[in-house]
Amino acid sequence: MKRMWSPWRSAYIESFKKPIKSSRKGESIFTAARKAKDDDENFILWRGKYCFMIMNLYPYNSGHLMIVPYKQTPDIHKLSESVLREVMKASRLAMKALDQVMKPQGFNFGANIGRASGAGVDNHVHFHVVPRWNGDTNFMPVLGETKIISEDMRQTMLKIRKALTASRRGGKSRR
Repeated sequence: MKRMWSPWRSAYIESFKKPIKSSRKGESIFTAARKAKDDDENFILWRGKYCFMIMNLYPYNSGHLMIVPYKQTPDIHKLSESVLREVMKASRLAMKALDQVMKPQGFNFGANIGRASGAGVDNHVHFHVVPRWNGDTNFMPVLGETKIISEDMRQTMLKIRKALTASRRGGKSRR
């Protein structure tokens, strides 16, 4: 069995402790970001009734975002049908916006639930939406152990937000 060493995951979790201060012990980084007043500072793209959309600060690919229920729980079974319905609608909305902005050829969509599954934030269920392109894995991540994200995250965030707004107003998607 091959093993992949990914020390960046610890840096990812630790990075949220600096810009976002949790007011309660045990509060997830997502709950802290949701409570923060500055959506731009925290890369929050969209807020719904039961969940919100946030950029991943350590993306697998440019445009990697997450759908996060407001309710903090590590257990997907504790999310109501209403929450799960909105998560799916938000995921579709995210993919439509990413289609318009980034023109990916596919998506990875899913959740790592529990530490054993690879969840970096295991105290708050969340769902990843990762745009993918044919050939998006090349020699840099394979040999150089470096992933190149070709656009500033703030620029990506603003483009996705614009597309999300257009989608809610009836804009078109290519899918």
